[in-house]
Amino acid sequence: MKLKQIERTAIQSWSPASHHPLYLATGTSAQQLDATFSTNAALEIFELDFSEPSLDTKLRGSLPATSRFHKLIWSNHDVGSDGVIAAGGDTGTVTLYNAEQILASGSDPIVGQSEKHTGPVRALDFNPFQNNLMASGASDSEIYIWDLNNFSTPMTPGAKSQPSEDISCVAWNRQVQHILASAHPSGRAVVWDLRKNEPIIKVSDHSNRMRCSGMAWNPEVATQLVLASEDDRMPVLQIWDLRFATSPLKMLESHHRGILSISWCQADAELLLSSAKDNRILCWNPNTGEVVYELPTSNQWCFDVQWCPRNPAVLSAASFDGRISVYSVMGGSLAAQKQSHIEKISSSFNNLDPFGTGQSLPPLDVPHKAGQASVVLPLKKPPKWIRRPIGASFSFGGKLITFSSPKPGPPQTQQPAPRQVFVSVVTTETEFLHRSSELQTALQSGAFVSYCQSKINAAPTEFEQSIWNFLKVNFEQDPRTKYLKLLGYNKEELGLRNNMCGFFPPDTDGLISQALLVGNFEGAVELCLKDERFADAIILAIAGGEDLLAQTQRRYFAKKKTKLSRLVSSVVTHNWRDIVQSCDLDNWKEALAALLTYAKPEEFPLLCDTLGFRLELESEKLCVQACLCYICSGNVEKLVECWVKTHESATPLALEDLVEKVMVLKRAIEILQGSEVSAEGPVFAKKLTQYASLLASQGSLEAAMSYLPTASNQLTILQLRDRLFHAQGEDQTGHQAPAFPFNRVATGKVRSASTPAPASTRQTPPQRGPQQPIQQVCEHWGDGGFHVPRPARPTISCRAFSFSAPLPGTPSWNPSNFGPAGYPSHSPLPGSGLTGPTLPIASLSGPTMPSYEPSNPLLSPSHPRPPPNFPGHPQMQPQHPTSLPGLQSPFLYPTGAGGPGVPSSKLLKSTTIPPPPSTGTESVGAVEVFCLNLPDNYAPPAPITAPVVNYTPDSQQHLLPQALGSQETNQGPPGAPKEANLQPLQQLPTEKIVKKQIPEEHMVLKMTLDRLVQRCLLSASDPQTKRKLDDAAKRLENLYDKLRDQSLSVHILSGLHEIVRNIEVKRYQNALAVHTQIVSSSNFSEISAFMPVLKVVVTIASKLNV
Repeated sequence: MKLKQIERTAIQSWSPASHHPLYLATGTSAQQLDATFSTNAALEIFELDFSEPSLDTKLRGSLPATSRFHKLIWSNHDVGSDGVIAAGGDTGTVTLYNAEQILASGSDPIVGQSEKHTGPVRALDFNPFQNNLMASGASDSEIYIWDLNNFSTPMTPGAKSQPSEDISCVAWNRQVQHILASAHPSGRAVVWDLRKNEPIIKVSDHSNRMRCSGMAWNPEVATQLVLASEDDRMPVLQIWDLRFATSPLKMLESHHRGILSISWCQADAELLLSSAKDNRILCWNPNTGEVVYELPTSNQWCFDVQWCPRNPAVLSAASFDGRISVYSVMGGSLAAQKQSHIEKISSSFNNLDPFGTGQSLPPLDVPHKAGQASVVLPLKKPPKWIRRPIGASFSFGGKLITFSSPKPGPPQTQQPAPRQVFVSVVTTETEFLHRSSELQTALQSGAFVSYCQSKINAAPTEFEQSIWNFLKVNFEQDPRTKYLKLLGYNKEELGLRNNMCGFFPPDTDGLISQALLVGNFEGAVELCLKDERFADAIILAIAGGEDLLAQTQRRYFAKKKTKLSRLVSSVVTHNWRDIVQSCDLDNWKEALAALLTYAKPEEFPLLCDTLGFRLELESEKLCVQACLCYICSGNVEKLVECWVKTHESATPLALEDLVEKVMVLKRAIEILQGSEVSAEGPVFAKKLTQYASLLASQGSLEAAMSYLPTASNQLTILQLRDRLFHAQGEDQTGHQAPAFPFNRVATGKVRSASTPAPASTRQTPPQRGPQQPIQQVCEHWGDGGFHVPRPARPTISCRAFSFSAPLPGTPSWNPSNFGPAGYPSHSPLPGSGLTGPTLPIASLSGPTMPSYEPSNPLLSPSHPRPPPNFPGHPQMQPQHPTSLPGLQSPFLYPTGAGGPGVPSSKLLKSTTIPPPPSTGTESVGAVEVFCLNLPDNYAPPAPITAPVVNYTPDSQQHLLPQALGSQETNQGPPGAPKEANLQPLQQLPTEKIVKKQIPEEHMVLKMTLDRLVQRCLLSASDPQTKRKLDDAAKRLENLYDKLRDQSLSVHILSGLHEIVRNIEVKRYQNALAVHTQIVSSSNFSEISAFMPVLKVVVTIASKLNV
């Protein structure tokens, strides 16, 4: 479609590709005259703004010229910021203009001029590789090579070609900078090699009918060029390949008259433009010979067409009707241009009558020709400039997928160039991968001692050295003794020396303490005897054995209590828990040394954990000592939690530091226990998952797979394991494919629910006689506040619930008026003897049993129930039966038969009746029918004399609930049976609901929160606060249930543990901040049952400062 238009009879040249804004230079053509027959000449520069819909362009600069022009070219040579324009005149002059001076209306825009040529200069071209080199061609076979830096002395490419004739075109090769081609009107083309200063090949048409009007090199194939024929008898484009110069490689024939101009698109070698004397401008695909686009032009010849270097979708065409038109080959709409043309005419007349009547012109209604299309179609093929020349995309496993446009192959091969996609692995964390490889080698080879020693040698801090020393001890003989040495207690070197450890004062107590910590009873007893501390000596002698006791008893006279009594008592009675729980944490080394010396193997890990937990809670500075305690106990999860508190683990190298330590400790425990230690703790599992993800992002897929926790069922871990397995390829010997981490959804035809009967058919008179019960299944049975697991489906089918027929003559009564407190009663249905929603249950009465209609408080007034038929009462049906999906009822409420004023019966607990096996034909309407829909011919059934489920006679005698035994006396109407005469109701045996245990790693949540609630209850004096705490204690069960079901995400669990850790150290504001973070970043439906009440408890604890 046409974008812009310039009213000039001129030749043209686009501004260079690097120039912005976009300009078009025009020079008065030497071969044509305009309508005014003016002989003036000018060089003008227009700016093209495609953001404006109008066809007008802005004239930015104009310069009068002494002669008209045959050729105009524009280069970005550094004469000025806007480059240089070269013009070939009809008098044989070659002139260079400074474009910047023309745009600025400078006084001297001409930077160079030469009259070296003897005839009109019809051919000019700048070298695409060296923009200071320009070729020109004129009459008498003159070709000059100009250097813009030394414009006065041009050179020739070689001897003039014979016979002498005009040069119609010169063109530099687009791939080889020293190759130049020239064309003659006779159809002959000469290719010059400027390094040899001679022609290397001549191409000519053997038919001698071709008159060459244009020539252009292939932008991609260095040996191909195209020649255009101006002869009306042979209007063709000949594509030549210099390697096969005997005949044209291809002939493009679609024009009907001679071709005037050609232009080969530099951005897409498959687009070749030509204009001819048949008033057509065609765009070819030279590889296939197909016309891919034809421009909608006027009925005028176009003598010059050019592609825009900056915007390859745009081209310009100069025609003999005095216009230079700018087109787009990407299509578009002509509506905006037509509207712009109408507005232009209206603005010229200022919307007034041109005859001076002063009346406003009516809106112009332009008639449209039938079938005239306003949409211009684009190219038939997508051009290369809109194709991505190169692309890249990251994929799982640290892979980078790249592609690029293929280079064109040899022209003789008709096969397309191969397209390649490159897959490479990108590693950005080289040091991380190196350390991970060292760790993986140590884990596979078992060389943990040398690995730990290398870490000790490279440790930057003393704490790092201590950590790795403690880890190394796990792989050596007698680790407890080695632990003592690391703590500063060496049994062999201690003896009875006077140099005290820095933790003990230089007196007898210090010596005795050191002797006890390393198990040297003889030395401790001797010290006590020398200091006349006979009681301590006797007690220590008992622990040291009978021989030592016998020696010590002789010198024991009195028992006296000292400050060592607690330590002595612990050594003798082996009660180290008291020491661990109440010792001064400044002396943590002594406490740990005592555990290493005396604690039994089965209680040693728990005592070390207790000591570490106390150190962890005391202050962050002591967390590093707590890590040593956890290493001694082998508690990997606590080590991870403690390390994360005080160390950064977000960066790859920091995460590598942590994983190195915990994996070495984990392997030490596995060697000691002889079994694999699973990463069940949430923090440990989270860190291993992060580590595996980081390894996968660096391309170490197999190593990442080995670090993933194997016993975890978290969705993120399952997804990562599945991705890692399949990313390594299908052929993995010795590895079984992991389970699919998502629920498979069976897609099939959904059966439609049954349609209820029309209203007219439901108004059937009630039928008397036996009636089969309505068999339906209730899938969910239980209180909404409790999770009742569904029992396994039995092999027997469960009978349906039905109504019992009332005794004749029994008046109607309203059971809903006597329901449990908190549920509103309901107004009766018009004309019905029974009101309120009712829930039918299986009738278990004998022949003399009256009808019981239990009222269900869970049914809302917005879901009315159709009442059962009673003798003497009309049957009422709801016009719009509604369903109650997911109906839940934990209790049945039996009521006694009687009139108004009868109190409600005691609650009778129901039993969960298992549903029958699925037949595959159930629909979503099953619960709906159970709740509301009754058969059209429904009548009360006869009393059921047999139980719903077969039970033994013995079991039937004990089914009457105790609640009925203490039921209040009901005053019934005359003739109604008394409650004393009622047959005992059969109660199904209740199933005891056993809740699962909370996982051990989450028990700290329950224990800490329960203790916090109890502390708040003891400190609270306000009754309202106590009520809130009582309610909170109940609602926290929702959290515990989710912990039992393991249905909380890792993010929420880690946040809850962080809240609990802050609660334990009484940092309630920090706990509330973590609470806010969890609520803002989690799915509210997952946490709404417990997070609000958790905030209430923490807030109350903060106010009470408990």
